[in-house]
Amino acid sequence: MATMTNPMELKNWVVVHPLDDVPEEKVDIENLGPMPMTPSVRLSLISLRAYLVLMMLLVGYRAVELAGWIGR
Repeated sequence: MATMTNPMELKNWVVVHPLDDVPEEKVDIENLGPMPMTPSVRLSLISLRAYLVLMMLLVGYRAVELAGWIGR
């Protein structure tokens, strides 16, 4: 049991609540440049955009069909 610490030695630890702690420095996003993208990431984002546009078109078509503006 040589690796275990003595519980009495832990008296010097201080627990600080996050609201009482010193605020940390945030990242300044205005000085950041565009993030480099690999071809696979670019392809994934383009396919996601195409999928979302297709789903919006299908929802719009279904709404127009339910409204009776398109004949069967």
